[in-house]
Amino acid sequence: MQIGANYLKDNSCEFTVWAPNLRELAVKILRERERLIPLKQHELGYWRVTATEIPPGTLYQYQLNGGEKTRPDPVSYSQPQDVHGPSQVIDHRAFNWTDHHWQNLPLEELIIYELHVGTFSDAGTFEGIIPRLTELKTLGINCLEIMPVAQFPGTRNWGYDGVYPFAVQHSYGGVEGFKRLIDTCHQQGIAVILDVVYNHLGPEGNYTQDFAPYFTDKYNNPWGKALNFDEAYSYGVRNFFIENVLYWFREYHLDGLRLDAIHAIYDFGAKHILAEIQERVTEFTNTTGKPVYLIAESDLNDVRIINPTSKGGYGLAAQWCDDVHHCIHTLLTGENQGYYADYGQCADLAKAFTESFTYTWDYSPYRQRYHGNKVGDRPFSQFLIYSQNHDQVGNRMLGDRLSTLISFAGLKLAAALTLTGPGIPLLFMGEEYGEIAPFYYFISHGDPDLVKAIQQGRQREFASFQWPGEPPDPANVATFERSRLNWELRNEGKHAILRQFYQKLLELRQKLAPIRNYNRNSVKVNYDEKARWFYFTRNQDAESVLILLNFNPEGVTIGELPLGNWQKQLDSSTEAYLGPGSILPDSINTSEVNITGLTVAIYSNHK
Repeated sequence: MQIGANYLKDNSCEFTVWAPNLRELAVKILRERERLIPLKQHELGYWRVTATEIPPGTLYQYQLNGGEKTRPDPVSYSQPQDVHGPSQVIDHRAFNWTDHHWQNLPLEELIIYELHVGTFSDAGTFEGIIPRLTELKTLGINCLEIMPVAQFPGTRNWGYDGVYPFAVQHSYGGVEGFKRLIDTCHQQGIAVILDVVYNHLGPEGNYTQDFAPYFTDKYNNPWGKALNFDEAYSYGVRNFFIENVLYWFREYHLDGLRLDAIHAIYDFGAKHILAEIQERVTEFTNTTGKPVYLIAESDLNDVRIINPTSKGGYGLAAQWCDDVHHCIHTLLTGENQGYYADYGQCADLAKAFTESFTYTWDYSPYRQRYHGNKVGDRPFSQFLIYSQNHDQVGNRMLGDRLSTLISFAGLKLAAALTLTGPGIPLLFMGEEYGEIAPFYYFISHGDPDLVKAIQQGRQREFASFQWPGEPPDPANVATFERSRLNWELRNEGKHAILRQFYQKLLELRQKLAPIRNYNRNSVKVNYDEKARWFYFTRNQDAESVLILLNFNPEGVTIGELPLGNWQKQLDSSTEAYLGPGSILPDSINTSEVNITGLTVAIYSNHK
């Protein structure tokens, strides 16, 4: 059931709202001459009317039960006057798309770059991203993943407090700005994935419950009442989010959606909402011929998310792999607070690199229970891997990036693990040149009680990590401004060298086919826990790649090397990459080799 204010033609618009428990519903047209137009209720509680004299840009609200309340449209496509203001009619056909040739990139080819619109550029808009696209493409990036843009209160927010899932944040550039960015990306061969939130709606400006039972008392998640995906009236809630998924693909030409924290989506019905969404996305792909991807974030280590429906799964394209991040982070930083207590050994990384999950129904000391299940035959291409992302940086009390936590040598190891490890690589904006600005959590809510509650909640969140000091005030504009990227750094000193190192890794990723082989049996790992050396091989047909890593700050001897005529492709200890000077040979044909501290090297072999 298509919902919202759908502009037809000749200043005609069809208004459709799901409101099963209302007695009356009318749309209030806010033009020079205000009009009140009643809607007629149809089956399953959907109200509808087709109205004339409604040009694109018309502002409107809904009047509930004869004037009891006046509210914006839950399916608003635009909120130009913030979350409490009226909604706006949009003619989606008016935009002149130029990406008719674009058919998306294969999932296996994606190099993903996650960014936050507000802090990516000084402008803090979609338009501010466009001048950087050529540079990102030259680096080797071919996919942007954009943090949520659904309309949120004020102008500063991570986006996970959005309350109008169909409306594009007005301060970022709204409908037109977002479409222009996507169209330009496609012209440059860059795919675009949008982060969407289907586990909750934000607290300020959320009027959905005035229309229908969108929430349930049956479950609670970290943000309060859960969305109603399996109780009475859940059909309308499910339709709302299914339509939202299709809306982004249809009207904005997006190439994928990243589904936030799906472990907080509760549905115990016979068909899980995620499985139903994937069914509809598959239909969309079959109809249009364009593949689009659903990528889940989950804390469950549960292969059901990506397993095909024939195996009882939901059939999603891929999921984020936090275990790989946690292994990289703990090996390089030595941190063991909070959930990092479950990681920190070379053995943990070895399991993550061969099985994607470190916990596959193993006992987790942090959780104090058994956690996860086995991936089975799912290819590595269904897992996104990273050493940083918005969560792992921004949910630290001081928003500190790896660049401020570890040495320059360590940053090169993190880069190599992400860009040569078994999975689809994801970089967090600024990572490629060692951005030093923090990425804080920030908001601009208008409700002082809500702001206070968020401030207190952030302090409680950090308790298990026992970080010293006080978290910055998320409501202070300075917190947001300090999170903005310093693009001038990328051309200076070690920052420029790090960027060159990332670019070389991305070039090798294209040159060396085994790095792009996602078969489960293509990765072999060896390590010495005490000496803290680690290596893995990636194979495809007669070609192999050997990646040597030393997590020890001192030099060590790596033994038990696979036999072969290994030729060096990259060495982080060379002076060109500000290393101490390499002691690694250009060729290896012995079973052991000496390597300096905190070094990564890549060798290839063609039989």
